[in-house]
Amino acid sequence: MRRREFISLLGGAAAWPFAARAQQPGKVRTIGFLGAATPSGASQWVAAFVLRLRELGWIEGRTLAIEYRWAEGDNNRLAEIAAEFVRLNVDVILTWGTASVLAVKRATSVIPIVFASTGDPVGTGLVASLARPGGNVTGSSNQAPDVAGKRLELLREFVPGLRHLAILANIGSPIGVLQTSEAQAAARALGLDVTALEIARAQDITPALESLKGRAQALYIVSEPLVFTHRIRIHTLALAARLPTMHDYREYVEAGGLMSYGPNRLDLFRRAADFVNKILRGVKPADLPVEQPTKFDFVLNVTTARALGLRLPESLLLRADEVIE
Repeated sequence: MRRREFISLLGGAAAWPFAARAQQPGKVRTIGFLGAATPSGASQWVAAFVLRLRELGWIEGRTLAIEYRWAEGDNNRLAEIAAEFVRLNVDVILTWGTASVLAVKRATSVIPIVFASTGDPVGTGLVASLARPGGNVTGSSNQAPDVAGKRLELLREFVPGLRHLAILANIGSPIGVLQTSEAQAAARALGLDVTALEIARAQDITPALESLKGRAQALYIVSEPLVFTHRIRIHTLALAARLPTMHDYREYVEAGGLMSYGPNRLDLFRRAADFVNKILRGVKPADLPVEQPTKFDFVLNVTTARALGLRLPESLLLRADEVIE
């Protein structure tokens, strides 16, 4: 069973420059929704976002218009979509993923930007600080201390005698590079040998995984839009190579990955709607502190474990927030 608990939003009430316009009755507001992945892959997140907006009084097609654009894991499309939203003069832009937020931030310093999820927003220059983001950008960070170490500890419980670990990441993504470094440091602290599989485009995925050829006992996958878009192919190749996989989010486990430990994306998108609501009602993004998750979901795929011939430790089953069969 999933349990989702996130910290409450702390927000100031200072008025955004267009606050007076935001209060005008009957005006249809416009959100530019930049989807970093595909419409099908993000459909549940979109539904959670739109439902929460409705709960807050914003009804798509009546009081609210949403312009959806999809990069489909291709970072080269981000700048073009961001520029289009600027031309459309949308009221707020919603996106996720470090590369997407950076692209939108480069396109405008005026239109408010909300990120539903991103890693290390301070380290990547998205905000000045979590408490005081400054500028026109705010949202929810998916970063938490030592989360890579916790994922690897869980993976070791599932794979007794784990010594050789492969890490798959998109090196063309700012967060991919950062999280790869964190995962490598955590792996070495646990005494694991690490093989880095670096990809930059979809065509790199198959040869990267096929290059392992028995050199690893498990695969740690760094999540970002390119990897998420091609998660089913990654899982098919990993299963063929008999590699247990560890992921950031439950959506990877739903698609066939072995296990995940990370924040619940549905909650993050609901919280994104709360940010958007406050901004549309006149609050400055600079006055809305960036949120961080305090509760992480641990999800297991029993079918994948059986296909890999892995025994399911009772200790892990009892600690799992959700077990997928």
